[in-house]
Amino acid sequence: MKKPIFLAITIIAGILIANPAFSQKANKDDNNTGETGTITDSRDGKTYKTVKIGEQWWMAENLAYDVGDGSWAYNSDESNVKTYGRLYRWKAAKKACPAGWHLPTDDEWKQMEKAIGMGQIEAEDTGWRGTNEGTKLKATSGWIDNGNGTDDYGFSGLPGGYRYPGGSFITMGSTGVWWSATVYATSTALSRYLRCDRTTIFRYYTYEEYGFSVRCVKD
Repeated sequence: MKKPIFLAITIIAGILIANPAFSQKANKDDNNTGETGTITDSRDGKTYKTVKIGEQWWMAENLAYDVGDGSWAYNSDESNVKTYGRLYRWKAAKKACPAGWHLPTDDEWKQMEKAIGMGQIEAEDTGWRGTNEGTKLKATSGWIDNGNGTDDYGFSGLPGGYRYPGGSFITMGSTGVWWSATVYATSTALSRYLRCDRTTIFRYYTYEEYGFSVRCVKD
């Protein structure tokens, strides 16, 4: 019985030595999440909560790194960044994640959605899909109109709103939108929406010039 325990400790130690900025703990909290941890972005020193959903490690907060051109605070108000992170054009989002992490592909989003209960056929569909998977991803506070979620897996999705290509900002408090790294057609990429009045998850393509939130997934 001692050999498997020793092997597990050795593996964990190897992970921490290889990536000292990433730490994890293998316990479940009151929200029924799996393993949790943190990642510190060496570029600006910001530390993010992380969570393991299925076999993937996700940031449990929106990315806040300022890449300059192509990233914004909502309404150009830096005080919004602490809660909601920044909004990014798609090309900026593709290069915004810290070393060892990346913008999730559409397939990686689908992998996570299936891990929280969505069926394969639903995951492949577009529009509003699933049953209550959106509720499972939404944070337990911060959504207007009684739209809070149950945050069953520790994703803690927040309604950071989005930015139109023309520069206006809308829907903070009611809608959260996240890029995928997957191109759909010319000048468009697939994304995910959560909304205060929906329990499901919206999958569709959007023009790359919109400003959406970013969640990074571990390489």
